[in-house]
Amino acid sequence: MNRNLKIAIQKKGRLTERSLNMLKLCGIDIENHSERLTETARNFPLELLFLRDDDIPEYVQDGVADLGIVGLNVLIESQSKAKLIEKLGFGRCSILLAYPESKPISNISDVNNKTIATSFPFILNKFLDENNLNSKVIELNGSVEIAPTLGVADLICDIVSTGNTLTMNKLKKSFKVFDSEAVLIRSDASYLSNEKEKILNNLVRRINSAISAKESKYLMMNIPKDSLEKIVNIIPSLKSPTVLNLAEENMLAIHAVIPSIKFWEIVDELKFAGASGILLLPIDNMIL
Repeated sequence: MNRNLKIAIQKKGRLTERSLNMLKLCGIDIENHSERLTETARNFPLELLFLRDDDIPEYVQDGVADLGIVGLNVLIESQSKAKLIEKLGFGRCSILLAYPESKPISNISDVNNKTIATSFPFILNKFLDENNLNSKVIELNGSVEIAPTLGVADLICDIVSTGNTLTMNKLKKSFKVFDSEAVLIRSDASYLSNEKEKILNNLVRRINSAISAKESKYLMMNIPKDSLEKIVNIIPSLKSPTVLNLAEENMLAIHAVIPSIKFWEIVDELKFAGASGILLLPIDNMIL
């Protein structure tokens, strides 16, 4: 009996490398999967299944895979009963309405009675219902953005990351329908043995550690002793900063873990308060 935990990830696409990199940050040794359909980690009881992203929610729901990494949009569109465990902070994108440049949409009411082509009919219909819009939805798989040019639809509803594809097809962004990112999902607990449940909890703990580390940085600096209170009040530290004495009697060293996005907001304040030798270092893992 195979006792490895099974995790399904996208075989080929925008989430593949990011999913593998995250697992590697968790200390899991995975070879380059190449064209394989499965891969077993060398140092952790984990087996990877490489699947089409649309298939992942169903495989997890049915217990064929114990875990999966998939876009939130794919999970919601599938209406799967797989349980969402964590948002992973990568693969962010939005599902937007877009209109031809020659037929601008300025108000949400302008969408009413229009024909909309999409690969996400469930998500789009939910948006239309929430906004009391009576629009016709046409489901397309593939090049949705060409639908207005062919006269198939007035608008499209599709994933937008950079917007380059829209520009190429003379379309403009309109109203946001849904925000998505990569998420970790699991099967019903009844599918798992106690042993696999322990492995799953171990893996989730490692993933949470990697996510926390990615969103944080290790801040180090030297400060005058008389600036300690002022600088501690500036630092958005997760916990109380570490304060160390230096060889120079009137100086201290401060070490703290801070949210990555806050550094550039406070660096000028720190310098003005007397901080010097400011270092910001990456963190591989962090257990809170």
